[in-house]
Amino acid sequence: MRKKIYTFDEAYSATLEYFKGDELAAKVWVSKYALKDSEGRIYEKTPEDMHWRLANEVGRIERKYANPLSEKELFDLFDRFRYIIPQGSPMTGIGNEFQVASLSNCFVIGMGKNADSYGAIIRIDEEQVQLMKRRGGVGHDLSHIRPKGSPVKNSALTSTGLVPFMERYSNSTREVAQDGRRGALMLSVSIKHPDAEDFIDAKLEQGKVTGANISVKIDDDFMKAVKEGTVYRQQYPIDSDKPKYVKDIDAKKLWEKIVHNAWRSAEPGVLFWDTIIRESVPDCYADLGFQTVSTNPCGEIPLCPYDSCRLLAINLYSYVVNPFKKDAYFDFDLFAKHVRLAQRIMDDIIDLESEKIDQILEKIDSDPESEEVKSAERHLWEKIRRKTLEGRRTGVGITAEGDMLAALGIRYGSEEGNDFSEKVHKVVALNAYASSVELAKERGAFEVYDAEREKNNPFINRLKNEDPKLYEKMVKYGRRNIACLTIAPTGTTSLMSQTTSGIEPVFMPVYKRRRKVNPSDKDVKIDFVDENGDSWEEYVVFHHKFVDWMVANGYPTTKKYTNEEIDELVAKSPYYKATSNDVDWLMKVRMQGRVQKWVDHSISVTINLPSDVTEELVGELYMEAWKSGCKGCTVYRDGSRSGVLITNDNKEEEKRNNNEDCYELPPVVTSRPTELDADVIKFQNNKEKWIAFIGLLNGRPYEIFTGLNDEDDGIILPKNVTSGKIIKAYDSDGRKHYDFQFQNRKGYKVTIEGLDGKFNPEYWNYAKLISGVLRYGMPIDQVIKLVSGLELDSETINTWKNGVERALKRYLPNETEAKGQKCPVCGVESLVFEEGCLKCRNCGASKCG
Repeated sequence: MRKKIYTFDEAYSATLEYFKGDELAAKVWVSKYALKDSEGRIYEKTPEDMHWRLANEVGRIERKYANPLSEKELFDLFDRFRYIIPQGSPMTGIGNEFQVASLSNCFVIGMGKNADSYGAIIRIDEEQVQLMKRRGGVGHDLSHIRPKGSPVKNSALTSTGLVPFMERYSNSTREVAQDGRRGALMLSVSIKHPDAEDFIDAKLEQGKVTGANISVKIDDDFMKAVKEGTVYRQQYPIDSDKPKYVKDIDAKKLWEKIVHNAWRSAEPGVLFWDTIIRESVPDCYADLGFQTVSTNPCGEIPLCPYDSCRLLAINLYSYVVNPFKKDAYFDFDLFAKHVRLAQRIMDDIIDLESEKIDQILEKIDSDPESEEVKSAERHLWEKIRRKTLEGRRTGVGITAEGDMLAALGIRYGSEEGNDFSEKVHKVVALNAYASSVELAKERGAFEVYDAEREKNNPFINRLKNEDPKLYEKMVKYGRRNIACLTIAPTGTTSLMSQTTSGIEPVFMPVYKRRRKVNPSDKDVKIDFVDENGDSWEEYVVFHHKFVDWMVANGYPTTKKYTNEEIDELVAKSPYYKATSNDVDWLMKVRMQGRVQKWVDHSISVTINLPSDVTEELVGELYMEAWKSGCKGCTVYRDGSRSGVLITNDNKEEEKRNNNEDCYELPPVVTSRPTELDADVIKFQNNKEKWIAFIGLLNGRPYEIFTGLNDEDDGIILPKNVTSGKIIKAYDSDGRKHYDFQFQNRKGYKVTIEGLDGKFNPEYWNYAKLISGVLRYGMPIDQVIKLVSGLELDSETINTWKNGVERALKRYLPNETEAKGQKCPVCGVESLVFEEGCLKCRNCGASKCG
């Protein structure tokens, strides 16, 4: 039967109605999760179609076993994202015949302790790419790579250390596309490794290791040395009784560097490795291949090599009866029942993943490449299939923790809130494990289950103490899954469930959003016009559950509220002092530690901090996380990293409305990134053909290469090439040069080497002068004035000067928005140059030049 095809508009319109007017949720679902073929044709009209697809496939697996759940029972659990939500890869891939991809959200790979040869390092790179092209996020550890300066038996004579390989893996990640998104990578290293400091500093240089998250694996001995101010020994190999290399360091100094870098740029994250290994149930089987070596990109799933995990979230808000009312309560009976079903569904998804891996293997076999090329990929997926079925690892998690607490009238980050959260997650652990035991009775235990191996595991003993009968059954029947639980990020999931994300509090209960409008429409309020001439209206958006609170407490939702009235509303709500930026940070860390006791994998959680916090506070939070039993910790200081949301308090709001107040422009990047986007501009100058390459940073001119483009010895570029990248590279003797790289029509990368040597050497010297002032943030109109004011004797150089002016004038705003620059105050791309000043048309802020 031929499937019905829907246009984007048809699906979006129906889905917008499904989400009751929530444009963001509708766009996310149609763009990311509606079933599509490789041509982009859409085969699902609303999430209801998707949920039937999921229910039918999981139901098919259920019928293989005793006491199967029906498709209708499954659909009712999935419907409206109300109770159980398969996340990411399972939601996209289950029942998707158009895509040969894994259902796993994350993988870890690795060649073992002795895999520090170049061949093993390159093989890891290849495996990383092969997994990413099938939609998986990947993690791997670098602790096996020998430190910088170690002797090697090749032409290099000594090892280059960790950082070059970090860059290699990072660049590979950036090259792999996954259905419109880039791959995700976690690189980790032990604090014991002699190159750990280089690893910790690797991302400070702009443009380096931009395709990876990095985390340092910290052991208890290091933390004790930090507390006591003593020396800590690094060595290689890190776990050898007879290391080849040792180095004694000041633990506190290295700790301060970790803290400073995290304060400055939000990385590295820290993994408390002894806690992870001590608590890990799979590590009871370390000698059988389940030794944990690294984590997935967000850190919530520590894994052994070639194991993987699939994710599913339970919507906690849906178990609050009478939300936001005085008689609100949490339905623990229904919740416990659904946790057991969620664990059952996750086990079904392992069978579906096994089918997907078989399809991947069939695809590899049918590919036209030679056996030599295909064998590595086939061997990789055979290892993953074996590990998947041997341990049957699952990732049952939650979302809407923040909304659940608010709906019960409990403030997130309070002692009461921490008590209740721990109680909820204890119920998750006991019932997920009970379900896994029941599944073992019905379907068989995971292959290597051995109660004797697990008898001293702290997590298993916690379950035993809470429910001795459960433990007795586990010893008798075994367990279906080697590990069951996690708390992962639920970004797009929470958008569709219209709740807070994962274990996090609400980011903001009220915020502003913008929508494009037709200026010819009647009664339209245009707040600003962007660089393309499009008109935008700004409007206030209320968090969905905040609206539920308003309704429950008799506040009208159709009224237009002033800022003051909104502040008063928030102050009366259970979200007051419970947002990401104003929750009690220490209490949040302690909450994470208490919940972690009932999560066998780990937790993805972020401590959001205001921009003015000290490095000392970050250090205190990391130390508290270790003491509280957290397995890891990540902080984001407001504005410390590009892409992090920046909030404004009331004083800043007042400044926005005062045109005499100026803001500071973003900090200047003086260390040139390895790679820059670039525009190519060709033009006639005095009847001569010229060409200019403009390196761009955040859309703004950062450097320029320009000169004559003669027919005989000029730069030959296809006519359609108007952009590419300028790459800083080094010759074998260490001399720096700049190359231009672009993609031809066939998709191949073409490199033109030595831009700095293509033009007259005198041009290059002046170009360095111009590039210097561009890099330090001088407004473009002032740079042009500087160039035009140069008094040069040579006619050739004067012609060059005119060419530079012509190239840079393309970036003048000319009463339109400044190219690619967002106002640091309001975030809108509406900066203009007027009277020597950079001004924001949206909020009135200015920076005088």
